[in-house]
Amino acid sequence: MQPSLAGAAPAVAVDLRDVIETTPDYIIGISYPQVAAHYPPLAQAVHDYAEAARQQLMQATARLHGTKPAAPYDLSLQFSSVVETPRVVVVAAEGSSYTGGAHGRPLLERFVWLPQMQQMLAAEQLIPDAANWKPVSDFVRERLLTGLSQQLDADTAEADDRGQRLQNGSRKIDAGTAPEAANFSRFEPVMNADGSIRALRFVFPPEQVGTYADGKKVVEVPASVLVPLVAPAYRPLFRAG
Repeated sequence: MQPSLAGAAPAVAVDLRDVIETTPDYIIGISYPQVAAHYPPLAQAVHDYAEAARQQLMQATARLHGTKPAAPYDLSLQFSSVVETPRVVVVAAEGSSYTGGAHGRPLLERFVWLPQMQQMLAAEQLIPDAANWKPVSDFVRERLLTGLSQQLDADTAEADDRGQRLQNGSRKIDAGTAPEAANFSRFEPVMNADGSIRALRFVFPPEQVGTYADGKKVVEVPASVLVPLVAPAYRPLFRAG
């Protein structure tokens, strides 16, 4: 959750320095975007996310009790600027953390800062009425099911296997797109040339709506669908068409 900071005390500036640490037990690489430093509350949110990931890695390393892991534990996290306008600033976080097992844990987050409103924007603030998530859910689900069907059509699997994979994939999509704000917490605005928002790109980490091998999934929902659903305070940010 990305809380509103409207009316809060001014945030203390956070020193966002890239991190590189290499030891026999673990490797850490964290890179920050310069844009975040211009907005202290955004910088704080980005730093807190990175620090939480780092602490999880260090706790896992401590549980080794000096035993050398088969492969060094690893945290790779990159923040990048997605949008920077007078009204909307967006930073993306993507990476992974490996602490044993078959593969690393994906790290994926989006941070939306509204400079003129002086607040972070979270999904539950954008669409506060729980019932209004159903049209978003229906739109995203339809797009993901279409993509799954096209993916299976491109494969050369037998018909029986295709049917099973379609059934399994559909169940995963249904669960991951249930009409709840938590399922749509990662989003980034897609901007018009005039600085208004023409769509929201919802981003789903690996395994939320597919398999780990499928990687992240994204679906754009146009402003024409969203405007009737969002809270009145945020509607001026959007322009359909």
